[in-house]
Amino acid sequence: MSGHSKWHKIRQKKGATDAARAKIFTKLAKAVTIAARDGGGDPSMNFTLRMAIDKAKAGNLPKDKIEKAIVRGTGEGGEGQLEEVVYEAYGPGGIGMLIIGLTDNTNRTVAEVKHVLGKHGSSMAGQGSVMWMFDRKGVIRIDEASQVGDRDEFELSLIDAGAEDIRDDDGGLEIITGPTELQKVTEVIIGLGIEIDSADLTYIPKDPQEVDETAQEKLQILYEALDENDDVSDVITNEK
Repeated sequence: MSGHSKWHKIRQKKGATDAARAKIFTKLAKAVTIAARDGGGDPSMNFTLRMAIDKAKAGNLPKDKIEKAIVRGTGEGGEGQLEEVVYEAYGPGGIGMLIIGLTDNTNRTVAEVKHVLGKHGSSMAGQGSVMWMFDRKGVIRIDEASQVGDRDEFELSLIDAGAEDIRDDDGGLEIITGPTELQKVTEVIIGLGIEIDSADLTYIPKDPQEVDETAQEKLQILYEALDENDDVSDVITNEK
């Protein structure tokens, strides 16, 4: 009996791991599809697609799935087109939330997001009521700051390329740019022989807010519930 129980637990764990991997693959593939839809299927001519492909490869998304995602984005796959959606919401402790989604059925996605929010004591907000709390920025992340040799020279090169801020971040670096400067700054970093972890357009809170421990715990549970939805690709808050 004990052997059977151990095997059952291993199968359960493997099933959970496989399910988590499938969800990650779905989100990565959708990001590739959106990038191909917006800028074409040639990564040499579409910077956003190139970054999405790099991120997908880093997440071990198989090559055939990447290629299929590109085909879908360019409209050659015959599948429903994906649309990017941004939902504004108030979470535990009154925290402002932006819920980013990639979906082929907006009615389904908004209903599911509303259900998750309501279940966790949160609510959708009116258009513009939360968005003003954030700025649209490019964010480049470098996992290993030790890759940088001369820090002063590195920072000057990035500032010349249009970087707005360079922050130390848990052993790595986070570089903030304007939306139109993201590509140029990224290419300068790559040209210096430095490996980047990610380069994305995202939202940054203008005035991060502190929340108490109870609200933090509720937020974490809400994040996990939203992440279970395949259509939700990112959740951004103004929590400090």
